[in-house]
Amino acid sequence: MNPKITILLAEDEATLGLIIKESLETRDFIVTHCLNGEDAYQAFITEKPDAVVLDIMMPKKDGFTLAQEIRKTDTTTPLLFLSAKSQVQDVVDGFYYGGNDYIKKPFSMEELIVRIHALLGRISRQNADDANRIGAYDFNYNKQTLSYKEQAYFLTHREALVLKLLLENKNEILDKSAALLRIWGKDDFFNGRSMDVFISKLRKKLASDPSIQIINVRGRGYKLIC
Repeated sequence: MNPKITILLAEDEATLGLIIKESLETRDFIVTHCLNGEDAYQAFITEKPDAVVLDIMMPKKDGFTLAQEIRKTDTTTPLLFLSAKSQVQDVVDGFYYGGNDYIKKPFSMEELIVRIHALLGRISRQNADDANRIGAYDFNYNKQTLSYKEQAYFLTHREALVLKLLLENKNEILDKSAALLRIWGKDDFFNGRSMDVFISKLRKKLASDPSIQIINVRGRGYKLIC
């Protein structure tokens, strides 16, 4: 039997929160419902849910702030914003602050459930095997190692995260601005130069396999080809 999926729901509208909680529980989810951002953050720390569904406008701590604080220590747990704020900039901000998805109110429960499963399925596939193949190399993001035959390189946290993002977008363009926001939280000249340095270091560490390339795509970002 598969374990039940645990959800942290941060929603300050008590009635709506109860409806969502009960609806998810009828589908075999286990749901912890918090009415403000501070309680939600404490629940996240203690319960380590499989996914977080959070509103933006909440007392004590808003959803964007909550997402930022979660992302300081956890870069993988799916965060799904659920909000009546529907302007394009609101959606952009949701992803900027670490969200993986954004649903505009009003919404259907079926859509919410499908999106939760999709996010968890994506994370599950990424984590199914900690060691990922990059050409002739083995890359282990959690251990921050890159291995080639008998040689192993230990990566810094940001080197490993840059390589993880490149691998997630293998043979496709990794948008530089999006990567900078994900890694540093700010898209500016200095972080852009730091990113270029990390790319150069990774190229050197991957040089033993000539089939692997990390190319610059002018004005757009980088592409890992392997």
